[in-house]
Amino acid sequence: MKKIYAYQITEGIDIKQFRKQYAGAEYFANNSEVFYCGDNERYLYVFSYGVVVFSGYDETQMSESIEFLRPFCKILLPERNSEVFVINDEASKDKFGFNEAYLSKFNPDVMRIVMLNVGQSAALDYFSQQASGLLETTKAYTNELQKSGNLKISSKKLMKFIGKTLNVKNNIIENIYIIDSPDETWEDEYLTKLDSGLKNTFDIKDRFRDIEYHLQIVKENLDLFIDMSNHRRSNNLEIIVIVLILFEVIQALIESLTLH
Repeated sequence: MKKIYAYQITEGIDIKQFRKQYAGAEYFANNSEVFYCGDNERYLYVFSYGVVVFSGYDETQMSESIEFLRPFCKILLPERNSEVFVINDEASKDKFGFNEAYLSKFNPDVMRIVMLNVGQSAALDYFSQQASGLLETTKAYTNELQKSGNLKISSKKLMKFIGKTLNVKNNIIENIYIIDSPDETWEDEYLTKLDSGLKNTFDIKDRFRDIEYHLQIVKENLDLFIDMSNHRRSNNLEIIVIVLILFEVIQALIESLTLH
């Protein structure tokens, strides 16, 4: 039995610089991820979207590895999303259950596919929390609009919220590849079945669609808020123009009366 631990520790990791500094034996690597195989069946998987996955590491070793990763992280998250998965690697046939899998075949390629999916699941949890947070904020504004008939948010605050929404959306779009299957699964029938079984177990594609749906709702509401803000700004400008015209008229009247 092997336990796999995945942690979302940051929004992004510089894989290129990390690989230059880390002395482990690379089994697979590209610009977005790197997978290491160590002695005593120790495995480490690091992803550019901020997730690190361990197997065969104790608590101290995982903490030390995360500390080593610190200089290559954008900003370490105050709270880490985590995912734990168990592999029973001496089964007679494959079976997938809640947070565990029974596998009839085991090697580094199998381990990589499993750790990849566990890492994807941890990342989707993080993205889902971000999308849900944006949706909750949007709901607060729409509830306010329903109660008072007004959108009580300044243009500056609205722009900041739009900026935050765009950053979250861009971050998710940049990492959309996480739901894709690795190329190796197209060349190995067992890895294909394994990857498919794990994606179903973690509901990878359904969860990603939920995130997209939440962000779409946020976008639609933001479009409405922007229209309302522009309308409000237009009305304010009209009022200012009217006040200025009235001021000029009054000033002209005063000057006229003064002359007479």
